Order: sequence, then C-alpha cells, then structure tokens
Amino acid sequence: MKVIQNIIGGLAGALALNILHESVRRVYQDAPRVDLVGEEALTKIAESAGTEPPKGDKLYAATLAGDILSNALYYSVIGTSKKKNLLATGLVTGLAAGVGAVTLTKPLGLSDAPVTRTDKTKALTVAWYTLGGVVAALTIKALRK
Repeated sequence: MKVIQNIIGGLAGALALNILHESVRRVYQDAPRVDLVGEEALTKIAESAGTEPPKGDKLYAATLAGDILSNALYYSVIGTSKKKNLLATGLVTGLAAGVGAVTLTKPLGLSDAPVTRTDKTKALTVAWYTLGGVVAALTIKALRK
C-alpha cells in the first residue's frame, strides 16, 4: 500500500510541475522551457539508438509523457522518508531536481538556454521543481492518514 501511495504522490507532484510549466510557458517569455530540453534529449536518444525520432506533436507528446513518468518516479522516492520528514524531504528533493535541471543540462550535452536564459528563468526552474516535490510530499502525507 505504501508503494502505491508513494507513486500516487509522485504522480501528483509531476502533474503539478507540468501543469504549471505548460500553463506559464505559453504566456511568460522568461518561463523555463524544459519541454525543449526534453525534446532535444529524446531526439538525441532516438538518433543514437539508430531510430527516427518523432517530430512535431508526436515529439511533444512523447516528451511530455516521458517527463511526467520520470518525474513521478523521482518524486515517489520522497515517500521513503518518515511521515514527520516528508515535507522536508519533498523540499530537498524538489530543490535538487531544480538545481540539477539548471546545472546538469549542458554537461549532459544538451542546450541549457531553455532553463538558464535569464536569472528569472533559472529561479523559476528551481522553484517549480521544488513545488513539485512539496506537492508530492503533501499528497503522500495525506494518503498515509
């Protein structure tokens, strides 16, 4: 039961992150464009595997699905902490993901411009991943009651 609660919490955090990202990026030019980083990564992975990467809407959909799945799994780890530590674990886990998104993109061979374009973009990237971690932690905590 605890594993399912963790996965549901992780999914809630991932969905919160992606809903925020997808909503704000359409109206605010300094919004992070993690979707572009994901599309670049998926294209490179497909090409290195010798397959034709998806294009257009199919690339976008595959990237969004992969992002939600990977973030859900990542955020579900928050549930391995004790109930009294869930919120702190969610904060730290989300913060680590945000800092990683800003600092690891370039070393991984991807363009970091979509997440480092301005100081606001960097701050929003870190804040949004942190929010995802908090949502995951609060969801897991609520499910444990």
